[in-house]
Amino acid sequence: MKAFITLFIMSLLSAFSYSQQGWIQQQSGTTNYLYWTYFNSVGTGWTVGQANTLLKTTNYGTNWFAQNPGAPGFIYSIFFIDGSTGWLVGQSGTIRKTTDAGSNWVPQTSGFPSNYLYSVNFTDASFGYITGSGGLILKTTDGGNNWVQAPSGVTSTISCVSFPFSATGSVGYAVGGTASEGIVLKTSSFGSNWTSQSLGSNWLFGVYFVSVSDGWAVGYNGTIYATSNGGDNWTMQTSGTTNRLVAVHFPSANTGYIAGYTGTILKTSNGGVNWISQTSPSTSNLWGIYFIDDNTGWTAGWNGTILHTTNGGVTYIQETGSEVPEEFIVYQNYPNPFNPNTKIRFSVPGSTGSKDINVKLVIYDIAGTEISTLVNGQLKPGNYNILWNGSNFPSGVYFYRLTAGDFILTKKMVLVK
Repeated sequence: MKAFITLFIMSLLSAFSYSQQGWIQQQSGTTNYLYWTYFNSVGTGWTVGQANTLLKTTNYGTNWFAQNPGAPGFIYSIFFIDGSTGWLVGQSGTIRKTTDAGSNWVPQTSGFPSNYLYSVNFTDASFGYITGSGGLILKTTDGGNNWVQAPSGVTSTISCVSFPFSATGSVGYAVGGTASEGIVLKTSSFGSNWTSQSLGSNWLFGVYFVSVSDGWAVGYNGTIYATSNGGDNWTMQTSGTTNRLVAVHFPSANTGYIAGYTGTILKTSNGGVNWISQTSPSTSNLWGIYFIDDNTGWTAGWNGTILHTTNGGVTYIQETGSEVPEEFIVYQNYPNPFNPNTKIRFSVPGSTGSKDINVKLVIYDIAGTEISTLVNGQLKPGNYNILWNGSNFPSGVYFYRLTAGDFILTKKMVLVK
């Protein structure tokens, strides 16, 4: 009887379980705005934000605890060159350095107490760079004991700096701008000299280069630019959103992620040829994103938001029940109309020979543009539920299409906000 009850309960749990999102919200213990996050491969990470906020985890974000860097006000960026040595920067020209994994932070002198410092990047323990308001670029060659200004040639805010790990350290990039202009800067002289170019009419907030040639810049109004020749030419890529995009990170040459306003998370697996919107459990503005491999990453943002994924942000699907269907079925989503979540059910038949079959479930907008891939992989025969969150998309008509071998079926759904 006990075994029967256990099996009955397990069956109920399976039958009524819903989808689990690929991004999981972690408990930061704060409601302060968070602006950047940085991790190493063994699961130790930090995130920074307003009101002197510095959080650290040693277990991949399962638990976060506060450290005190003694910084006045906002901290905007943090960077570690190894497991012990790191720097953070913020308002009032603040620079702090640690050599003991954040237990103690030592002030360094920027020489610009009136400037906001927005981004810090080091190529080794000696060479480092900081960018900030008023066109400010700072450089150090001795681990931050001395910081000197490098001429940028611009007076607008420089929001982010990136030096590719695969380079010799001599080549780096930075982006910024104003409300009506995007700016890209490049150095080939270890940051001693920078050349600038105007890039579009949207302020650029984030930049990341995987090599001296290949990089991406993101900004206002869903802007994504890509270059494959070291910034000589930039090509606009389609983001599928008009939300502000703030941070971009590529853990490998083809796999990249972008974070932005109202919980926006985008992913590419082909170097930005296609950017797919992912389901986010938060609508807070996201400002920082970092991955330690293609699948494991974090993003941080306003209201103490920290999100974590271990599967590349892909939405999990839940198999329900034990009955093996006899044919492919795609049910009407429920609820419909919906705001912002709706459940999509489908069945994969046993007539496939009880072998796994490749199934793809894609969301399209009214123009036929692919905006989200919910399933793309091998599934065994069975019945499945999946939840789609439309919080990052405007009201309107959308379509979901299931493709499996020769089977293709499309259904309409309506998002109403």
